[in-house]
Amino acid sequence: MTSRLALLPAVIPLLLPLAAHADGLDMSHGEAVRLFWKQEEIYDRNAQTVTLTGGARAIRGDVTVDADELIGYLRKKAVPAGQTPPPKTDGANGDPMSGSLELYRIEARGNVHIYNQTDQGWGDHAIYDMDQAVMVMTGHALKLTTPQDVLTARDVMEYHSQTRMSVGRGDATVTTNDGKRIKADVLVSFSAPADPAPAGTNAKPPSGDGSPMGGSSKLDRAYGWGHVVLRTPTQTATGDRGVYVFATQIARLIGHVHVTQGQNQNNGSQAIVNMKTGIATMLPGSDSPIQGLVVPNEASPSQAPKK
Repeated sequence: MTSRLALLPAVIPLLLPLAAHADGLDMSHGEAVRLFWKQEEIYDRNAQTVTLTGGARAIRGDVTVDADELIGYLRKKAVPAGQTPPPKTDGANGDPMSGSLELYRIEARGNVHIYNQTDQGWGDHAIYDMDQAVMVMTGHALKLTTPQDVLTARDVMEYHSQTRMSVGRGDATVTTNDGKRIKADVLVSFSAPADPAPAGTNAKPPSGDGSPMGGSSKLDRAYGWGHVVLRTPTQTATGDRGVYVFATQIARLIGHVHVTQGQNQNNGSQAIVNMKTGIATMLPGSDSPIQGLVVPNEASPSQAPKK
C-alpha cells in the first residue's frame, strides 16, 4: 500500500472511552481520539484490535502519541444499568466487532514520543490502560521532561493518573532546573492536586494535572528505595531509602547514610538534608554513632544535632 497520512473515519465513532478519571493523557473522558497513520490499518476481529502501521499518531485533547505502530484494543460497550440494549442488526450475531464498541487500551510500539504543550516523554514501548488510568513505558533511554525537572529511568516508567503517582524503576533520577538531583533504584513521586478555581469563576484547573505527562501540576514529594543519592552543586548525600519534599527542599535519609562535601564526610544511620541551604544534620541511630572526617580549610558538610 502506498504511503499516506490519513484519518480513520470508520473507526473514530467506535473509539468512545469510559467515564472520567483525571485530566491530560487520561483518555477516559468520553472525548474522541483522532488517529492518523502512513501505511496500513489492520483489523483483527478475533482479537478485537485495530493496528496502524508505518508511523502512527493518536491525538486526544492536547496530548499526542507518536509511534512506529499503534494498536487500539476494542470491546463491546456495556449497556448502563436500567437501559435496554439496542436490537441486534442482521449479521451481528457472533461478530465481536459488531455493535457499539469502545477503546479501552492503546499500545504504542517503536520510537514512542508522547507530549502535550509543556511536557514530553520518550521510550520504545508504551501501554495506556483506560480502566486503571495507568500508563507504563519501557525501553532504552526512558525520559520525561517538564518545565521544572527531568525524570529518567533504565527499566520502567509508570504513571498512575488517579493517584497522581509517577514511578521510575532502575537507576531512576529526577533532576531539577537548578541542578539538584535525586536518584534511587526505585523512585516514586507524587504530584500535588491542581489549585481549585476561584469561587464564582469558570476557570478550569491546568489540563496537565493528573496526566501521565506530569502536566502543569507541581511535584509534591518523592520516595526513594535502594542506593538513594541526593546531589546539590556542592554536596552529595546517600542512604538506603529516603523522602524529599519539593516545597521545602528538605530530605530525610535513613540507613547507611553518608554525607560528603569536598573531602569532608560524615556517616550515620539518619540525616536531614536541606538541599536549599546545603546543610545536612546527622541524626544518631540506636546502634550506630555518628562518624566524621573533617579536612582542615574545608567547610563542614554537616552539623551535629543540638542537644
